Amino acid sequence: MSAKYIIGSLIGSCGIAYVCDKLVSDYKIFGGTTPKTVSDKEWWEATDKKFQAWPRTAGPPVVMNPISRQNFIVKSPESS
Repeated sequence: MSAKYIIGSLIGSCGIAYVCDKLVSDYKIFGGTTPKTVSDKEWWEATDKKFQAWPRTAGPPVVMNPISRQNFIVKSPESS
């Protein structure tokens, strides 16, 4: 019997949250503008190109044991 009130409240809360989000972010009821870095496709492509050009470095693979809080470096069979 109370399930219909709980489900109805959840649906209502989601609806109110959606309307508030739409008003604040899309219609900008508190003012402001969308930053150029978000709306400019050329800027986005240049940033993405820059991130892809950075070298990626990492250490050796590690097996983590959260219970004993000990981490073991995994040795590959080729280096043995």
